[in-house]
Amino acid sequence: MSRTLGVFAIFCILSVSVFGKDSATTERPKTFRRLIPADVLRDFPGVCFASTRCATVEPGETWELAPFCGRSTCVKSEAEQDGQFHLLELVEDCGPLPKANPKCKLSEKTNKTAAFPDCCPIFECEAGVKLEYPEIPTVAPDTQQTTAKPKKA
Repeated sequence: MSRTLGVFAIFCILSVSVFGKDSATTERPKTFRRLIPADVLRDFPGVCFASTRCATVEPGETWELAPFCGRSTCVKSEAEQDGQFHLLELVEDCGPLPKANPKCKLSEKTNKTAAFPDCCPIFECEAGVKLEYPEIPTVAPDTQQTTAKPKKA
């Protein structure tokens, strides 16, 4: 019985020494979403134009942005403007790359050819290191319309 207890104690010590170490952290960027005016061809009103596929897409449909890592969805605007609805494109991608950090590197696990979001970069950092991302400025909608005045000659 004491031999079994000794083997168990050694197993516990080895487990703590192997699994208790601070290990490198793996981090994947968060999905970044934005709504932009959709490309619409004059000969095909009412549908979005997916330039990465060279095809038209019905509202509600989604397409991959290959060769880029992302996807888009054709969206019909909720509010009517100028007596008509507008088409928007909901773009989802990996967002901006993190700020350079010598203690982090791009992981070999990154699969650039996978479908979104699995194509997003994976970073491996030393223990305790966190990636920092640049702040993305948001532009408030312009509430005042300005008109340019002609310059006097």
